[in-house]
Amino acid sequence: MGRIAVFGTQEINRDGHLYIGGIDTNDLAGEFGTPLYVYDTALIKDKINQFKKAFDKHEGLNWQIAYASKAFSTLAMIQLVNEQGLSLDVVSGGELFTALKAGMDPERIHFHGNNKSESELAMALDARIGAVIVDNRDELELLERMCTERDQQIAILLRVTPGIEAHTHEFIMTGQDDSKFGFNLANGTAQQAVKQALQAAHLQLIGIHAHIGSQIFETNGFTGAIRVMLKHVNQWTRELGFALNVLNVGGGFGIRYTEKDRPLPITSYIDAIVETAEEECARYRLPMPALWIEPGRSIVGEAGTSLYTVGAAKTIPGIRNYLSIDGGMADNIRPSLYQAEYQAICANRALEPKTNKVAIAGKCCESGDILIKELMLPETCSSGDLLAVFSTGAYGYSMASHYNRIANPAVVFVENGEATLVVRRESYEDLIRCDVPLKNLSPNI
Repeated sequence: MGRIAVFGTQEINRDGHLYIGGIDTNDLAGEFGTPLYVYDTALIKDKINQFKKAFDKHEGLNWQIAYASKAFSTLAMIQLVNEQGLSLDVVSGGELFTALKAGMDPERIHFHGNNKSESELAMALDARIGAVIVDNRDELELLERMCTERDQQIAILLRVTPGIEAHTHEFIMTGQDDSKFGFNLANGTAQQAVKQALQAAHLQLIGIHAHIGSQIFETNGFTGAIRVMLKHVNQWTRELGFALNVLNVGGGFGIRYTEKDRPLPITSYIDAIVETAEEECARYRLPMPALWIEPGRSIVGEAGTSLYTVGAAKTIPGIRNYLSIDGGMADNIRPSLYQAEYQAICANRALEPKTNKVAIAGKCCESGDILIKELMLPETCSSGDLLAVFSTGAYGYSMASHYNRIANPAVVFVENGEATLVVRRESYEDLIRCDVPLKNLSPNI
């Protein structure tokens, strides 16, 4: 069996079939249907271990890794994260509910979000989660009022915008001054929030947080943000008596989607973060805080592969060849939303010469539903064949929609020759489960 230069346990057999976790993807498609999200759980565990080892080599350092569940949140995924000893970052009541149902230790849950509702904060307080990352003044005041009424303490971090523009797509930049997230450092609102939080009897301000963006391929953004934040922390320490216990630098570590992507080794990101924090703390004579990070995409992105069945073909002479699949923007909105690019192969003809340039078209009733604009496939790849799209583990399932009343795909975990269904495929009945009809339904179906 020969290796394919993609990710994890993916291999191509002599018969030209793609295997993941020791299982033929054609067998997976036959058993579970398509579209299908397939997760290589051995690769997920390996990515987690890479982060752990990168921190472990820095002796005496207090650190914490929180999986950013927005990338991919299911009961099974949260259970896997919990078993691996990670903390968890949630951004909504639904993600928090999923985490608690999955048995996640509440003390290892951090609640993010720029517009948390009172009911969501109540759920967090009822569960006594580990920390709330406060995003704005309204939330700060609401949380203090709720904790006062309950006579309950809660640990908080303040999310700040350090004015750093990460080198990534504008839709996934979050650390610049013009951002919907966080307290601005440059105009003084962050300092005001620190002062207010320190005066709040029921809020325990343990640290600050910044997230500069996603899909980042260099360390300068992280190191620049740390320098800016610790400069302000030094001022707050002297003027307000603030004690920094936690410095959370977020996530955003890039992954490989196509051959054009050149992500750094995980240890390069962590080394730069740790060393810069140590240097700046020494400069200002500040105690070294615990360092927290929030990887999501970099843990699950490359571990996910989407399988599709090829359907109709269309050739426009001199312009373009189209191959349509049984999925598209309903199960992967990223290409339509911000021009994300992917790599794919014909999973049952992977060894045949790739001489046909095609566009992979989704089935939604939108001309913009093009999953891959240009892809080289075998001339023989046609209706009934299997297309495997790589690195779809992050923000595929989690951003899936019911547009055109398309049911969501199933999700399967694979490892060591075993496949486990972790999300069943939706039925048409699932699509109308929350609908309220105006009159009796038709008996014809």
